[in-house]
Amino acid sequence: MTAKLLLQELSRYPLGTFADIIYRNAILSPDSEAFVCGRERISFKQFNERVNKLIHGLHSLGIQKGDIIGILSWNQLEYPEVFGAAMKGGFVLAHFNPRLQPEEMVHVINDSGPRVLFHGPELVETVDGIHKQLSKTESFFTFGDAEEYIEAYKELVGSQSREEPEPRVDEDDPLTIFYTSGTTGTPRGAIYTHRQKMENTRMKALDIGVEIGDRHIVVLPMFHIGGDSHIWPFFLMGGCNVILPISYALSDTLKIIAEEKITDIHIVPTQLVSLLNLPNIDQYDLHCLKRIWYGASPMPTEVLENGLSVFGPIFMQGYGQTESGPDVTVLSKADHRNSGESTGAQSVLASCGRPCIGVHVRIVDDDGRDVEVGKIGEIIVQSKRTMTGYYHRPEETREKIRDGWLYTGDLGYYDERGYIYIADRKKDMIITGGENVYPAEVENVLYRHPAVKEAAVIGVPDSYWIERVHALVVLKEGAQVLGEEVIAFCRENIAHYKAPKSIEFVDDLPKNPQGKVLKREIRSKY
Repeated sequence: MTAKLLLQELSRYPLGTFADIIYRNAILSPDSEAFVCGRERISFKQFNERVNKLIHGLHSLGIQKGDIIGILSWNQLEYPEVFGAAMKGGFVLAHFNPRLQPEEMVHVINDSGPRVLFHGPELVETVDGIHKQLSKTESFFTFGDAEEYIEAYKELVGSQSREEPEPRVDEDDPLTIFYTSGTTGTPRGAIYTHRQKMENTRMKALDIGVEIGDRHIVVLPMFHIGGDSHIWPFFLMGGCNVILPISYALSDTLKIIAEEKITDIHIVPTQLVSLLNLPNIDQYDLHCLKRIWYGASPMPTEVLENGLSVFGPIFMQGYGQTESGPDVTVLSKADHRNSGESTGAQSVLASCGRPCIGVHVRIVDDDGRDVEVGKIGEIIVQSKRTMTGYYHRPEETREKIRDGWLYTGDLGYYDERGYIYIADRKKDMIITGGENVYPAEVENVLYRHPAVKEAAVIGVPDSYWIERVHALVVLKEGAQVLGEEVIAFCRENIAHYKAPKSIEFVDDLPKNPQGKVLKREIRSKY
């Protein structure tokens, strides 16, 4: 290929889209590894060809630009391929959490209404139990073998062409929908365009400091924006993503890091606790690690200090939301290295860092006025990284995004050096093991138990989960029930991670004169 033809080829797809990046990497770095999962190793050229085949396969089903496709899966090699097909084919990919109970799955899948649903082989039984309730979904494809009405992904793509599809995407087209629980427990889909996805990826690559040849191990679920957002900066820079297969335990992570010469890992605090507690951590050469990025929930200072003593000052932290984009602030490696310095009465390790490149952050009172240093207010965000809005929820979008600012619902304050500290979740949200849990949703289930008169759910400190879902329960007169029975009831009706891990029976709940339960008073006792 002549230089002139090469330049023409590199101009095939619109700038500012991942269609351009996927194709560009296939042309410029065809044989470099893009993804590894177990024994499978996929080059950038192979990835592009597999994505093309999937696009043509979807076209054969009548799926066109703008149509929604969905994925319900744990981490596996096909996951980024499906996302890649949306990026190049102009489809809109909706991500669904396999941890949800069937009733919850039906709600979120019907909310976005994908015409096609892809799912992992381990979820065939789950899909079989709900498929008749999915009113808008026409086709089901498993990453395993076909079963009755469920078709095989490999058959969809097997005989399709590897040729490039016609350029079909524009920067401002919708690209993806990530679901998150609302303040009342109602899941909402946050929409991102191609432009917003690219902006998040470019800026995150800068925040992390990704270099050509870096290798990232994928341990966080790709159906969360946090897990997904850490993959594409490495893809953008021609690096490799090593996907931890679903069959692997977290204890296998250290072995893979050493064998694959991993430079980067993104984890939640609970996973760091598990890694630090592994008895064989000293057996592996982990000097290849450049960065350990953590987020999704607060990191106890004592856990972080233990991590620093084991791994050295290679930690970074990001704070963000599904709606705000994965990173609003960053606590850099330098911040961790200089963590002995304090800002006022606190170490910077207690903060979530300072605003990322291209992000404006304000902390305001209830009237929208900026607060002074050290004063608590609501964190609001403005950037090109934030979502377009909630899918089919214009009123809730207007409530969330006002005058160009996204209201996070998180309370915090900043110090004289601009470090931001999270004080509380404005809506009492619990973050347990990296998963968001809204107390109202759990309380609604508790109230369905025949023995429960009143219930209040809070998050309490926990050495493993960091924050544990704890329920205070007032029983109906004459009722008798064990805490284990109440927990089992909840686990039958909502995702297991949302169910209380502990129950406390009380005579009454503290309330204000209007009858509202005083959560802050309850939490103060723990």
